[in-house]
Amino acid sequence: MTYGYIRVSSDKQTVENQRFEINRFCAQEGIEIDGWIEETVSGTKSYTKRRLGKLVKHVGSGDLIICSELSRLGRNLYMIMEILSYCMRRGCKVWTIKDGYRLGDDIQSKVLAFAFGLSAEIERNLISQRTREALARLKAEGKHVGRPKGRKNRPEVHPLYGKEEYIRKALAAGKSQRQIAQHMHCSRSTLRRFLQKNEI
Repeated sequence: MTYGYIRVSSDKQTVENQRFEINRFCAQEGIEIDGWIEETVSGTKSYTKRRLGKLVKHVGSGDLIICSELSRLGRNLYMIMEILSYCMRRGCKVWTIKDGYRLGDDIQSKVLAFAFGLSAEIERNLISQRTREALARLKAEGKHVGRPKGRKNRPEVHPLYGKEEYIRKALAAGKSQRQIAQHMHCSRSTLRRFLQKNEI
């Protein structure tokens, strides 16, 4: 199966230019597109959450994905390498028109796949190392490291903070928890937990 993949970043852009490029290329190469995958989404969004993710999971040995250029797959090198490496492991070829890449099952593609995998592993290690160094520096500067203090440690940010007396009077007057929650603009579960915590 041969798939044409088209991606634009916004609905103000048109897919027709990319479609024209792919169709012209296929006519020159004697290739017929079996299916089109078009989407309007930012290339920074993970490919696993795009239609592209479903495509690369679906393709198998002998399949071919054609797109106008590598940047249509993603907006950063790491994501593009991950996509290409995944496709090559599944035996799917990826061709780009403007860049002139033809990644398949030849030795050059296998070398590239190894380079992609190695580069991704190095990048992960570098990110981990930078994170550890940044945390160590913050600790040395005496700054708080970890999740920010939440409502358990800062009760004053709770939406019902300081409303205990009103809630007691409302309950005593026969109002339901649903009515009180609506009046306080919070959910019944939030109100219920607040009542339990404050033994009201």
